[in-house]
Amino acid sequence: MVSGTRAVHNIEVTAESLQEDLDRLEAQKQALERELAAVVAHLGSVQRALSALQVLMRDPSAGPAATAPAAEPQQTPAPRTDAPPEVTARTPAQVRRTSAADADAEGQKKYGRLTEQILDYFATVGDTDVRARDVAAALGRDTDSGTINAVRSTLDRLVGTSRIRRSGRGLYRAKRS
Repeated sequence: MVSGTRAVHNIEVTAESLQEDLDRLEAQKQALERELAAVVAHLGSVQRALSALQVLMRDPSAGPAATAPAAEPQQTPAPRTDAPPEVTARTPAQVRRTSAADADAEGQKKYGRLTEQILDYFATVGDTDVRARDVAAALGRDTDSGTINAVRSTLDRLVGTSRIRRSGRGLYRAKRS
């Protein structure tokens, strides 16, 4: 009978461990989804900027009107009035483009905010070696491994652009002025 209770105990311990893993993985999934959304928003804005630049490279005399996305044809022409922009009527296609642009701008704000927060943090710590986990904790982004990895990735990008420097394995330091 002792072996039966031991087996039940082992099953309970395994179930608890699996539940903890499930909770951790769900949190990590949510963090990765947030990070992916920020990357997708940034990708969209870069693609639009690149296509606008390509149009200008082909025809430098083309103004901003030529850089408008051609993928969404307008269903009805937009009325031209001398009224302020907030009063001018807009077509559904214009509303969709504006909403997408607003969403991309919001995503871009979130995307660049981490970089700025990290640079601000390094400005306050001065000439001190810090770990990515410490930076994440200081920024309140140490809730799960996904957000810590986002901080780590941003730190590596900042090292690559020489805005901060790597002072040892897993250690970062503010760039000397």
